[in-house]
Amino acid sequence: MNAPAAWLRTVRLPPPTLSDNTADVDRLAAALRKELRAEAVAIDLGLQRELPELLRREGFRVRCSLFRDRGRWMVTGIDPADRPAPALGLAVDLGTTRVALRIVDLADGRSLAESAFDNPQIAIGPDVLSRIHTAAEPEGLNQLTTLIREALNAAVADACRRAGGAAGDIRAVAVAGNTAMTHLLLGFNPRWMIREPYIPAVNRPEVLRAADLGLAAGPYARVLLFPNIGSYFGGDLIAGILFAGLHRRDETAILVDVGTNAEVVLGNRDWLIGCAGAAGPALEGGVSRMGMMAAPGVVDRVRIDPDTLRFALHTIQEKPARGICGSGVIDLAAELFRVGMIDRRGKIVPDRCGDRLRLVEGIRHIVVVPAEHSATGRELTIGQPDLDSLVRSKAAMYTILETLALTVGVELKEVATFYVAGTFGCFIDPRSAIAIGMLPDLPLARFVPLGNSSLEGAALVLTSAQALEEIDRIRDRVTYLELNVNQAFMNRFSAAKFIPHTDLARFPSAGTVGPEKNDSLKEEGLP
Repeated sequence: MNAPAAWLRTVRLPPPTLSDNTADVDRLAAALRKELRAEAVAIDLGLQRELPELLRREGFRVRCSLFRDRGRWMVTGIDPADRPAPALGLAVDLGTTRVALRIVDLADGRSLAESAFDNPQIAIGPDVLSRIHTAAEPEGLNQLTTLIREALNAAVADACRRAGGAAGDIRAVAVAGNTAMTHLLLGFNPRWMIREPYIPAVNRPEVLRAADLGLAAGPYARVLLFPNIGSYFGGDLIAGILFAGLHRRDETAILVDVGTNAEVVLGNRDWLIGCAGAAGPALEGGVSRMGMMAAPGVVDRVRIDPDTLRFALHTIQEKPARGICGSGVIDLAAELFRVGMIDRRGKIVPDRCGDRLRLVEGIRHIVVVPAEHSATGRELTIGQPDLDSLVRSKAAMYTILETLALTVGVELKEVATFYVAGTFGCFIDPRSAIAIGMLPDLPLARFVPLGNSSLEGAALVLTSAQALEEIDRIRDRVTYLELNVNQAFMNRFSAAKFIPHTDLARFPSAGTVGPEKNDSLKEEGLP
């Protein structure tokens, strides 16, 4: 069962005779059990009805699409071997804010189409907690579940058209999401996740029929939902571990995925330990009125000339600036500190800010993009409360990493590879994150961006039976560290609420921020 075509099998059956009167369904099941070395193979009733005519028309040679659930094999389609119908797979990263999907050809593993869309549940609740509260209201759960299913089906139909197929061609689906998003897709009430002792309804869902979830796919398609570790450690991180191969490494490595929360895993082939904490919101929409997700016109890189205090900005697709994303916020904070516009506590230094200083309702702000250069026609500023929030978030991120490492007797400087997942990992400049004390001061070569590791992990199981086998082994090996009751975490967190840290010896390279050349950045604003 090697990829590609991990889930497709062509079998030739011996035709029945007077001396071999095995029934058609039993004949196919026996051939597949032998081919797969399996104890049992399940064939849906609808496929059983179609089988007798199909076998005789095709000379008892057919191609079967299959899927597996912990040793239990299921037939998800039967086609003529010489002219099979398209067999597509659907991989989904079910994000709280953004949902991404990929259509793959199960025959050869090729990616045929990708798309992404904003999670429509945002209209009801911008974060997980508000959605969980909504789910407890009359019809709230049904509304949330319907929203995500309908949006997903529309996106899948469009992606399949672009791939040259249709949603009905999908035979296998893999979905990776955090625990709450998985519950809402299933239609399970997640209310007990946020109430002591914080218990999800399910951690390891069975492989389900797509039709039972109301998902547009083939009539016999199956859906794998990546398992969770608990309320705050979801299947998206399990998918990330799978894609990064963290569980197969000899050397110790870290995987960080910053989204709604910061989810972190540390380990190697012998052990894995993970935790999650609130270090993500302040890096995007939560940091300020100008904060937002990465998109065209969003500032993703910032440099400040220490002599002239001119701001050099880069926006995605070089469109007029309309906001700033997580990587831009980290760059901005690092640069503001480097040129002395904020101090070690993250407090604005008025005498250093010159004409960029604003008082908005008595609160100090720094102008990042003047009105004449802004896509909105208004000044884009960062205020003292925003910087305070950023300092808390960066302190939480570093403290999560430090606490996790010290729990197992590992120093951060010993980590061989530091995987950074998601949009955060694609755009972040590690030098800036080190400069503000968000990430440990490691050689830059150790930082490896993974892209959307949740989507990549989901796509991996559609072409690799071995990858599917590894999912439960990964889950069972992860030890989850609960930070809410960890006093050492709170003590370290207080020490980390300075730039870069109260202990400067931990960040010997923190004075070096940004590349030597800024040719791709444009000067904006006032001298």
